[in-house]
Amino acid sequence: MSNIPADLLYTKDDEWVRVNGDEGVVGLTDYAQDALSDIVYVELPEEGDSFGIGETFGVVESVKAAADLYMPVSGEVSAVNEDLPDMPEVMNSDPYGEGWMVKITIGDATELENLMDPAAYSAYCDERG
Repeated sequence: MSNIPADLLYTKDDEWVRVNGDEGVVGLTDYAQDALSDIVYVELPEEGDSFGIGETFGVVESVKAAADLYMPVSGEVSAVNEDLPDMPEVMNSDPYGEGWMVKITIGDATELENLMDPAAYSAYCDERG
């Protein structure tokens, strides 16, 4: 059973977003890091880069696979976790804390309605096994 914090919203691509006003913190879910196994590389955007909902904003690679990262809501990157390129394994050990990827200024708050709440994401994870 994956850890699914109650204060986050989730995508079907296994990203999470923690909303605080017009800012969102984005990361990779516990379910995804577990499926990927040991994460060895992460490529993130630059501060100031803008993305639409669902656009690829980075890549994560593990000993098992590589996966694109998709922006859960449109917005502009306001901060990047500069520690991740040197310590990508923190995405495995602390996906909802030190393993955050980017902070964004949310462009359209109505897009948050497209994301799953914790109960819906839990059911979605259960469906996949």
